[in-house]
Amino acid sequence: MFYVYLIESLSNHSQRYVGMTVDLKRRLQEHNAGKSIHTSKFKPWQLTTYVAFSDRAKAESFERYLKSGSGHAFANRRLW
Repeated sequence: MFYVYLIESLSNHSQRYVGMTVDLKRRLQEHNAGKSIHTSKFKPWQLTTYVAFSDRAKAESFERYLKSGSGHAFANRRLW
């Protein structure tokens, strides 16, 4: 399975991150351990939403969409 996930910083609630992984638990632990350059400044993180896909291309496409302008609007209305 491929997971597209949305996490929110517990130290700064305005900081949010969208990513994709095959191991959701391990990836969240990496974010909270400061192993990601994009999220290390705002740890700890909490998982807000995730969507599972059996197809990698569909997961990548959905992640790209969520990082786009209309995807941000959709996520703000439906996923955060």
